[in-house]
Amino acid sequence: MIQFMNNIHLSIFQICAFIIIFSFFPSVTHAKIFNAESFKLDNGLEVIIIPNSRAPVVTSMIWYKVGAADEPQGLSGMAHYFEHLMFKGTETLAPGEFSKTVKKLGGNDNAFTGQDYTAYFETIAVEHLDKMLSMEADRMMNLNVPEEHFKSEKKVVLEERRQRTENDPKGLFGEQMRSSLFVNHPYGTPNIGWMDEIKTYEWDDVKTFYNTWYAPNNAVIVISGDITIESLKPLIEKSFGKLKPKKLPKRIRPAVPKAIGNTTMILKDPSIYQPSFSRIFIAPSFKNEKKDALALQVLEQILSGGPTTRLYKSLVVENKKAISVGFSYSGTALDYGTITLSGTPTADNEINTLIHDIEYEISKVQENGVTEEELNDAKQQLIDSADYARDSLSGPAMTIGYGITTGSTLDNIENWPEQIQAVTAEDVQNVSKKYLNPQKPWIRPAITGYLYPEEKIKPAGEVK
Repeated sequence: MIQFMNNIHLSIFQICAFIIIFSFFPSVTHAKIFNAESFKLDNGLEVIIIPNSRAPVVTSMIWYKVGAADEPQGLSGMAHYFEHLMFKGTETLAPGEFSKTVKKLGGNDNAFTGQDYTAYFETIAVEHLDKMLSMEADRMMNLNVPEEHFKSEKKVVLEERRQRTENDPKGLFGEQMRSSLFVNHPYGTPNIGWMDEIKTYEWDDVKTFYNTWYAPNNAVIVISGDITIESLKPLIEKSFGKLKPKKLPKRIRPAVPKAIGNTTMILKDPSIYQPSFSRIFIAPSFKNEKKDALALQVLEQILSGGPTTRLYKSLVVENKKAISVGFSYSGTALDYGTITLSGTPTADNEINTLIHDIEYEISKVQENGVTEEELNDAKQQLIDSADYARDSLSGPAMTIGYGITTGSTLDNIENWPEQIQAVTAEDVQNVSKKYLNPQKPWIRPAITGYLYPEEKIKPAGEVK
């Protein structure tokens, strides 16, 4: 299965990233992005359809509103592990038969886990959609994993963790940085879980997780492709209509406590060939701070949205201080978002000099703001990216599912253009001051991480 890790993105998310971020604003009257339609079954199952008649194909996704941040304490990685088990058989399907059936019918399938959701999808000829829906309904309520597959899949997940994280110094370092940032909050726990906790899973733990969260009233089905809502309704009713809803627990999340001390982390390793740094800030999510989140996305586009934007043009092209620089904002989450600064200096430059130069570029925004030309260009680029995403079959389904499971509504996802156009230069300047001020951090200071080749480690410190 595809594991959606903190810093790993599916290509389809890259296509649609600019759309998702505007999904949390009140609807206004204008042309919709996807022209999606929706309905709801009596058992609480939400269904969304995105018409696309270019080819007789559909992408069918089912999103469950449960992810790594909802796991019981001491059982980290359970959501991702359970994602694997959903392919290991039901009362009517043998282990592995689900995916074998999809492939026999000419389609493909996969799944991924995030902090706030778990999603399963198939892309297949529309004539086989009925079969896909019936199999999804079956494993929603009738999972039946043989004991030997429960044990063997645990070994698979442990090996996945070993290969992706334990044997990757950069991956392990990034995981440790995030854990240090999200103190007292499950976003600090990796989606795949901690090695020692994965080993402790018992079948009763898995069954409890399944029985708690997997239910029609905790799921959203998104269908994108060559089918109408009139054709889809009877198929959904036939497969899911008889399933019973469950009483769902509240998703109670602890808060990240305030702090004032700076944290610096250093890793030296033979596998690292160039020194680099990253700095991660806690930021608001779209769900919790809509206006600021939108302004942060515009700021991201102005600072690091392409080769002519502020950071790249100044530090890579003109002054040749860096091989690469970056500023990214991620706010599609139920609780907190993040802002990440990163860079790799040129061979004749120092990391801390590069950090100083990046901070200087940000301080210019904080003190002087951005120009109207920069602002308008950034907003137009974001809107253009949304237009391109309409051509994708899977992209709109990903976009809508991602938004719905992190606190949005369909109307909000469809109706964002006027909201982004309403962002002002003052809004952008204000968020740069509020969330990127090292003297007055928002909630807690950023975590700064340095990566060095083992033989060339340099002490962290301020540039004089």
